[in-house]
Amino acid sequence: MTIITDKMVFGGKSLGKIDGKNIFVPFAIPGEKIEIEITEKNKDYDNAEIIKIIEASPHRIEAPCRYYGKCGGCNMMHIEPSYQKELRKSILNDIFRQNGIDISEKTEIISGPDYNYRSRFQLNDGGLSQRKSNVVITIEECLCAENVINDYLKSTAQNPKARPSGRSHLFGTSFTPSDVSSMKIAQEEGRQKTPSISGGGKKNKKLKIKENHYFAGTGASPENTMTVEFGGHKLSFDVRGFFQSNLFVFEKVCRLITSLLPGGKNILDMYSGCGSISAFLTEKYENVVLVEHNRDALVFAEQNLAGKKHISYGLSGANFVKNCASSLPQFDACTIDPPRSGMEKEVRDWLCASKIPLILSLSCDPATHARDCAQLISAGYSLKQMYLLDFYPNTSHIESLALLELSE
Repeated sequence: MTIITDKMVFGGKSLGKIDGKNIFVPFAIPGEKIEIEITEKNKDYDNAEIIKIIEASPHRIEAPCRYYGKCGGCNMMHIEPSYQKELRKSILNDIFRQNGIDISEKTEIISGPDYNYRSRFQLNDGGLSQRKSNVVITIEECLCAENVINDYLKSTAQNPKARPSGRSHLFGTSFTPSDVSSMKIAQEEGRQKTPSISGGGKKNKKLKIKENHYFAGTGASPENTMTVEFGGHKLSFDVRGFFQSNLFVFEKVCRLITSLLPGGKNILDMYSGCGSISAFLTEKYENVVLVEHNRDALVFAEQNLAGKKHISYGLSGANFVKNCASSLPQFDACTIDPPRSGMEKEVRDWLCASKIPLILSLSCDPATHARDCAQLISAGYSLKQMYLLDFYPNTSHIESLALLELSE
């Protein structure tokens, strides 16, 4: 069967229709005429795969990566890079429009290199997982990876056993001080087995061991600790924990944040992680309050903010607003960067009632970002500017930054 795709939607698939029913097709581009095969039928929509491209988009290119379509990572490398950005922008705008917010004239793209930008990798048995499969591809290079990572991949390609088994975390970047290694590899510790305890002729009992799934901070050894430097700040973290993968764009974002903030006495950095954004906030505010539920990450935050006035709370956002927020002075501004699930309800409700004049809301999920912004707008905030943070070229992943001001 043949369709003409209409637009691209969140997740990178293009949308077409057959007899009024939505058809989602990966690796298609809006406006293309394609022959498809339905691979999954659902009540309200179907999924399909391309059989033949009848009329290609003028923005279609030959993907330069030999693993493209096999590796489960990139899904937009067949599209000319500048048009990719416009597609991600239109997806972001569509999602906010569905939540009653028009950002079409307010969205600016913050971008960096289209290739060789990524510094953080997870390897499975030394390779990357194949699309829709558990098969591991032992790659020799990744066009999205920073050069130092590709040097490692090329040097070990003929000897896969030189790479760690199981899941491993790799961080390699040019953003390192001259006296620090430019790459670190840490193997993820396996799940602890529940040992048996026997004795006294009684039936064996199981000893329950609580696993710690947080890797940043107190559990970090020097071998697992990475230090990067950009924007005049040195930041350390555990390579097994989270840190932004595209430092070329992240440096621009941190500088953008400081330029948007007027400065003052007190600023709140909610979901602060290891304090990467907080370090920049200290340039313009007398006191920075960090809130992060992963207390291990705050150990690194304390190192990264040493000598700068700040207060750290090792609590969830919900517990912070319930037990601590009311005892603190009024905040002049707030930066908030929640996980994919978005702001906790308690945090969102508190922010709506907080009267904080300026909120910079970052997000790695447009759907939850739109939801959170919609509630803040209902509470009296105005969305003045939106930024598409193009951290992951050649993929459909979208991150964004919203500037919200309290209306007078």
